[in-house]
Amino acid sequence: MDKWKDLQLRKLSCEKDLQTAYRLTLNFFNNQGFEYCAFAAYLGTPDKHTGKVNLNNYPYGWDRFYEQNGHASNDPVIAHCNQSPLPILWDEQVFARAPKLWRELNRQGLKYGWTQAVHDELGAHYSLFSLARTHRAIDIEEHYGNLGYAIFASRRLHALASKKLSESIADTRKYHLSPREIEVLRWSAEGKTASEVGRILCLSERTVNFHVCSCMRKLNVSNKISAVAKAAHIHVI
Repeated sequence: MDKWKDLQLRKLSCEKDLQTAYRLTLNFFNNQGFEYCAFAAYLGTPDKHTGKVNLNNYPYGWDRFYEQNGHASNDPVIAHCNQSPLPILWDEQVFARAPKLWRELNRQGLKYGWTQAVHDELGAHYSLFSLARTHRAIDIEEHYGNLGYAIFASRRLHALASKKLSESIADTRKYHLSPREIEVLRWSAEGKTASEVGRILCLSERTVNFHVCSCMRKLNVSNKISAVAKAAHIHVI
């Protein structure tokens, strides 16, 4: 291992801040030839979770497209990672049952990549780590040449994210926010109106407003914007 790689990995192993650790990881794999690096950690699973950390440099709008189209429930990469910590390389065959998702990945330049999962022994936290690029397929030699680095980085990010998610749960319990209230605040933070949140969550606009008012009361704030800001501050969203 050359000195630069050794230095970066040592920095990553000592880093306590999740955002900084992600930036170190992104820089490391940019220098390994990958344009994109993504890390997501969940309390639960990607298609059914009560807490989430999401860090990536994917093209603008990708996260919203993915969530709004409910791709977590039919993504074959997630299906694989739910069952195995072994990495999975992306290709057309893997996405045979999700052609719309595959076409969009290609359109966005997320064509060549791989994903691997990290599972807690206790099953509370679940993480996905992905590397991708626009050009040049990933051959086996390159894949295994980077696999050890990816495993190290993903486990370090997983440890930091698990700590953050655990703190979020403690804050949620302190303020007694329900999973549905958190969902409403999360979509409100995306700039969605009560009507739009209702359509996304299959709720009436009146019910969405009820949840917003409940959040305001529990968080001791006077409006929706303040509720979103405080929820973000305590890492609930």
